[in-house]
Amino acid sequence: MADGPDVETVWNNFDALNTPADHPSRDEQDTFYLENGDLMRCHTSPVQVRYMMEHKPPVRIISPGRCYRRDTPDATHSANFHQVEGLYVDENVSLADLKGTLSYFAKELMGPDVKIRFRPHFFPFTEPSVEVDFTCHVCNGKGCRVCKNSGWIEILGAGMVDPHVFESVEYDANRVSGFAFGMGIERITMILFGIHDIRNLYENDVRFLSQF
Repeated sequence: MADGPDVETVWNNFDALNTPADHPSRDEQDTFYLENGDLMRCHTSPVQVRYMMEHKPPVRIISPGRCYRRDTPDATHSANFHQVEGLYVDENVSLADLKGTLSYFAKELMGPDVKIRFRPHFFPFTEPSVEVDFTCHVCNGKGCRVCKNSGWIEILGAGMVDPHVFESVEYDANRVSGFAFGMGIERITMILFGIHDIRNLYENDVRFLSQF
């Protein structure tokens, strides 16, 4: 289990994670910058950077924590929320290892009959990158209101660590490879318990909390 500070440097939050200078997430409309040039971390990925800079491979970590973004609060968005990320770096780590790990996680979380689907995506810090869906736990993949009749629910983003990230932390990308994944804790909670408004998780309404 790895942890890191909520206040981060631009290098740890963006530069070391191969985020281009013109990436929209760097904009002040999306990120909370402080007067000294630091920022409130947008994701828990800087923990991966900090850990790799202090430890040699192999690396196997989980890093849960609070994140901050300039989102207008509504039913599905909050200016602060929680993520949990995983990182595995060693020799000969493959996309098959990532799929096997996430398949195991899916069955532990959703039940033994759940299926998993990878869709191509883009993240600056992984290549290739994927978004990962699980079959809907409400309708078992048949289609319902919860999954918008698709049979699938988007759970997380993942991919193989980009070699540029390894260069930033002084790992030899010719010798090691790795995968990373990240998911929103509130999002999974909302899916599992049928919660329609993320604000319910923060308002401390006893009537709501007593259900759990």
